Amino acid sequence: MEHQDSKEIVAYLRSTKAIREQCERLATEVEEGRSEHFTLQLDKLPAVADYVIEQMRSDYPTLEIPYHSRWRHFGEARLSQLQTKLAGLDTDSAAKVRVELIIVSTLLDAGAGKMWRYKDAATGTDFSASEGLAMASFDMFLDGGFSSDPDLPLQADMVGLRNLDKKALERYFQVTPQNRLAGLDGRLGLLHKLEHTIAAHKNIFGLTDPRLGNIYDYLSSHAGNNKLPARKILATLLEGLGGIWPGRVSMGGVNLGDVWHHHALPKEDFGFGLVPFHKLSQWLAYSLVEPLQESGLEINGLDELTGLAEYRNGGLFVDLGVLKAKSDAVITGTHKPESEVIVEWRALTVVLLDRLAVLIRERLGKDEDELPLAKILQGGTWSAGRRIALKLRPGGEPPIHLASDGTVF
Repeated sequence: MEHQDSKEIVAYLRSTKAIREQCERLATEVEEGRSEHFTLQLDKLPAVADYVIEQMRSDYPTLEIPYHSRWRHFGEARLSQLQTKLAGLDTDSAAKVRVELIIVSTLLDAGAGKMWRYKDAATGTDFSASEGLAMASFDMFLDGGFSSDPDLPLQADMVGLRNLDKKALERYFQVTPQNRLAGLDGRLGLLHKLEHTIAAHKNIFGLTDPRLGNIYDYLSSHAGNNKLPARKILATLLEGLGGIWPGRVSMGGVNLGDVWHHHALPKEDFGFGLVPFHKLSQWLAYSLVEPLQESGLEINGLDELTGLAEYRNGGLFVDLGVLKAKSDAVITGTHKPESEVIVEWRALTVVLLDRLAVLIRERLGKDEDELPLAKILQGGTWSAGRRIALKLRPGGEPPIHLASDGTVF
């Protein structure tokens, strides 16, 4: 492969255009009966729209829905605490703190496993899954757990990330033999690799005194007339953080991240037989919208980002019958992220979320500006997926089981 071709394919596979196109191609394989794992029953999609709308009206009666982001998981008490801590900082400095908090917290947000819980010291309440992980990472950040300077606790600096060890992560996340956290080593590995990617991408993270928060300066400098396209946030994250993902497909020396092979996609085509998702990167892009807006930037084109290919959104379609497994092994087995069962499930999730969004907007009389995908996810499909999972299975386990390494979803 020519070097230029390699660069073009990498750029394509890092785009939301590629996510949608490659996922649609896999969906076509399923719709036309060529999948070994799934069938689609699209006549059940309207019932899913009704179920999600019911969830939206329950959680947001006025339909004033915030964006889907990591900020929703921290809780009002912690957000007020953060505001108090940031009160003496200027706009740019406060934005960098928020950006660093969101990056480390989001990278720690993969499936926690069914056993793990985090006890909130303020209330004595136990939390699991994303909320528990959010609170643990928030408390760790405010305590200076990612900083090397006791006088500057609200940062995740290179030395602090380098010195972070497993015992510290276990302590902050309350991990014990009785309270195991899935993928702990994978999470720690991501944080350690942040130091290297900061040093390798000084154009993004700063030529002098590089730090994660300097991505704010980089994005601000690319905001024409104070307007920044959401696709630029994602592109910057994929360039700046792409090297942290372990054991992934590489092309032309570039680690592609959350991109996977599927035999149904021909390797000779431009997509090279690969299906991109960039789930954590898009989750992070959605989560950066609010701190960037608070700093005065206007974020546009948010619907260019896709739905998130993870087990709450994906589980919704399985549990409500739109997506049906062809064999018991799909449901009873445990599948690695690279397995074609998981790749197909995630691809179908992306496609079905786009189709579901159209139905929901039609039913509510809203357009894309009034009800972007980021609000449908929040309102929304993620909560509805959790709700139906809790109804059908103890603990709300997803209908299809993933062998999580702490770095996918």
